[in-house]
Order: sequence, then C-alpha cells, then structure tokens
Amino acid sequence: MTREVERTDDGRYVVVDGRRWRTADPHLPDDVRERLLHHLGVGRSGVRTAKASGDDAAVAAARARVQLAKTGLGERGPAWWDQDDDARRDRWETALRDLGD
Repeated sequence: MTREVERTDDGRYVVVDGRRWRTADPHLPDDVRERLLHHLGVGRSGVRTAKASGDDAAVAAARARVQLAKTGLGERGPAWWDQDDDARRDRWETALRDLGD
C-alpha cells in the first residue's frame, strides 16, 4: 500500500492521504532534532508494548513522552512559524529537559 504524501507550498504541513499534519520546525539544530526523534520513537514503541501488556499506566507515560517530543519538534503546541527564535529555543529546551535529556 503506497500513501500519497505531499507538502504544502508554505512547508508548514504534509498531507498524507488527504489529511494535513504539521511539520517539525525546520530551524531545529540537527542534534536537537535527532534527540527529539529518538524520544518520539522510544515513546511510540512504549505505547505499543504497554498496550500489548495491558498496562494502562505505562501507556499513559509513553503517550506523555510522545506528546513532549512532538511539542519539542514543533508538531504540537503553538505553531513554530508564529514563534520568535527565543520562543522556539525555549520550546525544544523545555521538552528535552522534561524528557530527562
């Protein structure tokens, strides 16, 4: 199954099968992006594992990790294109601190 994926002209969203998703902040430093993507992957894996074992508390903790990583990436929370450089930096630094990184 192939998915139709395209970017909006302004670069703020990707459209997958007709559904629009916010892109990550393109101004993230590469090392920050890598760390946040690592946390996102671990969080998503944790959600799957916890759901399979029926551990509701672990599901909630893993989902919180996903939320923090996505917020740090700029995919959730205030729109990255409406933030100045200081607010952007504060967003990802707060996420990484809250993730224990």
